[in-house]
Amino acid sequence: MSITVESFGKLPDATEVKRFRLVGKNGLTASLLNYGATLQALEFDGKDLVLGFDTIEQYRATPCSFQGATIGRYGNRISAGKFSLNGKEYTLCCNEEKRGHLHGGTIGFDKKIWDAVLLNDGEEPSVAFSLFSPDGEEGYPGNLKVTVTMTVTSDNELKIAYHALSDADTVLNMTNHAYFNLNGPDGGTVLDTALTLRADYITPVDTLLIPDGSLMPVENTPFDFRSGKPIGQDIDSSHPQMLLGGGYDHNFVLSGEEKLHHAATAVSPRSGIRLDCYTDQPAVQLYTAQYLASAYGKKNTPLYRHQGFCLETQHYPDSPNHPAFPTTTLKANEPFDSVTIYQISKEK
Repeated sequence: MSITVESFGKLPDATEVKRFRLVGKNGLTASLLNYGATLQALEFDGKDLVLGFDTIEQYRATPCSFQGATIGRYGNRISAGKFSLNGKEYTLCCNEEKRGHLHGGTIGFDKKIWDAVLLNDGEEPSVAFSLFSPDGEEGYPGNLKVTVTMTVTSDNELKIAYHALSDADTVLNMTNHAYFNLNGPDGGTVLDTALTLRADYITPVDTLLIPDGSLMPVENTPFDFRSGKPIGQDIDSSHPQMLLGGGYDHNFVLSGEEKLHHAATAVSPRSGIRLDCYTDQPAVQLYTAQYLASAYGKKNTPLYRHQGFCLETQHYPDSPNHPAFPTTTLKANEPFDSVTIYQISKEK
């Protein structure tokens, strides 16, 4: 049980990037960067369970994959980069061609250097990353203060606690963009990983991958993971939604309550490693990395199609433009708090 801090290189302006290695009581170790409050490694049973890079230069050269980063202010998409709040229209930076605003804009939280404070060097090592986002940044209203606290618990959990406070009404939808591979980065594709999702619906998308405002039942579709199945079982389906996403890149509406609840389970039949996801968020984005490609990755292993899967706990995409969706409005001086947990274990 310990925290060690080391240099992970420097940015072009000579700012140092630091890596915090959190060693838990029962075998789980997380490595975190103050660049993007990024989950750089998650080690268990001799394997690193998340994709990523070995140098800060590689992270900066591949920004659009958002490897392990904290996403904000708004994770996922906002159509045309526009929304109205309190009768005023706001225009955000449009960083995704033809679609609009994605994952917080051109310089989102994933590309920031966060302040870091070590909170616990005992049985549950923890680091709190904090960031100030000024009014108007990327087009968002309100001066926003954010803290993301990452803890390795004695139950082999990576616990991510989000806290935010704004001095004006704004919108907020934070998540983490880890790509999991329960066989390790050199373990082949994740298509045989068995996935269970507690979701009866998805929010179907249009040709621009923006929700159309409706809910689609998963029953009798490739999106039904309620009883568990290999990720790749239906990934080549001709279902219209699968064709639009090129695979799974959809928002699953969770069936749990608003409080912390079990959302998903993934198990590798090869390593026997199991991941359980718990969250108090209403949805999770399943992305199966169909567009992942990089000439480099960890230990000189290139990143490739279906090498990982993402379970991004969140509110629905484009919620500010769909009043029927759960609100992502953060009222002035009212704190936002949310928790997501990724628990790691070994099947017997």
